[in-house]
Amino acid sequence: MTVPRRLHLAAAFPWSADAGPGDRHADPAAGTAGWAGAGAGARAAFGSFERVARAAERGLFDFLLLDGESRLPEHRGRPHELDPVGGPEPVAVLNALAGVTARLGLAATVHTAYGEPYELARRLATLDHLSAGRAAWRVPAPADTGADANFRPGDRSDLYGRAAELIAATRRLWDSWSPEGMPRPFAHRGRHFDIAGEFGLPRSPQGRPVVIQTGECGRARELAAASADVLLARHAPLETARSRYADVGRRLAAHGRGPRDLKVLSGITVVLGDTAAEAQERAAAIRRRRITPQYALHALERVWGTDLTGYDPDGPLPETDPSPAAPAASGPGAPGAGHRDGRRLALAERWRALAREKGLSVRETVIEASGRQSFVGTPDAVAADLHRYAGAAAADGFLLLPQLPADGPEEFVDRVVPLLQERGAFRTEYRGGTLRSHLGLAQPAREL
Repeated sequence: MTVPRRLHLAAAFPWSADAGPGDRHADPAAGTAGWAGAGAGARAAFGSFERVARAAERGLFDFLLLDGESRLPEHRGRPHELDPVGGPEPVAVLNALAGVTARLGLAATVHTAYGEPYELARRLATLDHLSAGRAAWRVPAPADTGADANFRPGDRSDLYGRAAELIAATRRLWDSWSPEGMPRPFAHRGRHFDIAGEFGLPRSPQGRPVVIQTGECGRARELAAASADVLLARHAPLETARSRYADVGRRLAAHGRGPRDLKVLSGITVVLGDTAAEAQERAAAIRRRRITPQYALHALERVWGTDLTGYDPDGPLPETDPSPAAPAASGPGAPGAGHRDGRRLALAERWRALAREKGLSVRETVIEASGRQSFVGTPDAVAADLHRYAGAAAADGFLLLPQLPADGPEEFVDRVVPLLQERGAFRTEYRGGTLRSHLGLAQPAREL
């Protein structure tokens, strides 16, 4: 894939502060600690969304991404006390943000495990019209979200197949109006959906909303290469990211698509300081704020798979081995299958070895083992690292992930974006009004 001259930048609202896009279950020490004590209404206050959106638009970012869950996080069978509320429906929030922004792309996470093509197509097309062509649909990696009880039970044996068919059917609906602006009949018949009729909205200003795919596995990359406009990936070491970028390029070619048809953005965290030492101190302080004593015990239970109520977070790790039983936490943020199939013991042994080597308590071990920030340093050093990373054919740009509830992109916008602009690595103005124009994506051809 050919690396563009300029980076693409996007921001995520502080809902997924503890895990990169594509895998909220990758790190057993990850979860929802960032929202502890934030207040039940903090994640539903429109002012919070507006502040982040305005800062992202001031920074000329391509889009703002809003996550969304269909089930409250649980711990030992009840709503998680560290994260007692989820977040409001993202498309509804973005409809409101369309009225207080002018150029910023607006991306909503909508799971493919639930919902019908017509309803989804209408919601996203409405956002695209209200925003004059700035809407995007983030498709998470197909997975069982644990929210079946909140929806009509259905076939969950082929989640990737359902996702691919849902995307295809939705695109047919978006393309169903004639070039003259007249509705035309549509029909889609497949394994998961059998629909026919006329779509209620004309084609949107950017042709159709941008599709953003998330996922790290081969099937997710294949789905992105076949039908997505953007692929969000976890941040990875340079050589790993270069290999992933090249793999995506090969998959694009196999689908008859070119390197400009899909943008790969790496999810990153950034910690800045006036000196390198100050930045490292701030990074360590953020990890300490995120991993409270209460949350450290929660992380320990995620690995050990058993109730550790009353355990001392300032004491040593358990001497007993992890339980092979079902995970202690479930729902969004719960340990993935990789931690249920025997890898618990290996992970526990690594944590024990780390604790022995450095003389760490439970909380200190969780802090030490939790994910490190992606880029830590002075603004000039971070700008240089970002430019170098993308220039090495590792990504087309970056999705800025917050680490704490109050985090927004303001510091990055004020201190790093100007340096990227000086390097010629980032735009100095928006040159179009639609999200596709920001991303350098061509107007999509009609599929009917």
